[in-house]
Amino acid sequence: MPPLSRLRKPTVAASTANLLARRRPKEAQSLVQLGEALRTAQRTLDAEQLRKLSHDQHVVIGRLARTARALAIETGQPVSEPVLHEVQQILHAVLADADTAARWEAGRLVKAPDAPMGFTGLEPAPGAVPPRRAARPAAPAKGQVRPPASDAEERAAQARGERAEAAQAEAAEARAEAERLEAAQAADQELADRAGADVAAAEDDVRAAGERLETARAASAGATTRLEEAGRAAVTARARAETAARKAEKLAAAEG
Repeated sequence: MPPLSRLRKPTVAASTANLLARRRPKEAQSLVQLGEALRTAQRTLDAEQLRKLSHDQHVVIGRLARTARALAIETGQPVSEPVLHEVQQILHAVLADADTAARWEAGRLVKAPDAPMGFTGLEPAPGAVPPRRAARPAAPAKGQVRPPASDAEERAAQARGERAEAAQAEAAEARAEAERLEAAQAADQELADRAGADVAAAEDDVRAAGERLETARAASAGATTRLEEAGRAAVTARARAETAARKAEKLAAAEG
């Protein structure tokens, strides 16, 4: 095993892709299984299955790349658009190559593999029947020359188709995200309404308690006033009693 100082540090894109594999193992396994299905369809020359799975891969890779970016941002690692493109390149390589898929699923990629050019190295299985091709157009009339389509034109057409599929997948994901946000907003509104009702009830309780406090204060003030009046009346009565007692003593002394 090489010393730690000689181990290559993963690039930002590889680190972001590895983070996705570690944090979302079920989704990583689903991508690996999609790659296996694509390679199987390539071997068996199953055109219908290849078309379906090719559409699925654009949807899945777009979603997983955005998930990887979000996970990286959560850890404090910003992900630029070029890095996000490298992450998508890694995920495409995972679909095309089993060894890359194994290293990625284990979280051991150190850089983005070379951009995969289809599923190279996969020979059709014995007995596989190539998909039926569309009939060739009729040969041009004598004296007419039909320019053959160049490889560049074919690649451009394929790229346009892939971009269209990616745009459709992104639109579908955007609609799903909008629906999720609307549902979250409705839930937040419900919580806000309940909290508002609780505040209103608490305010009612505060007002009622204030009213009870004012009533108690008034009763306390009245009781204090009555207590003071009773005290003064008691002093007066005590004085009269003492005066009457002195008079009675004087009268008794005079009679004696």
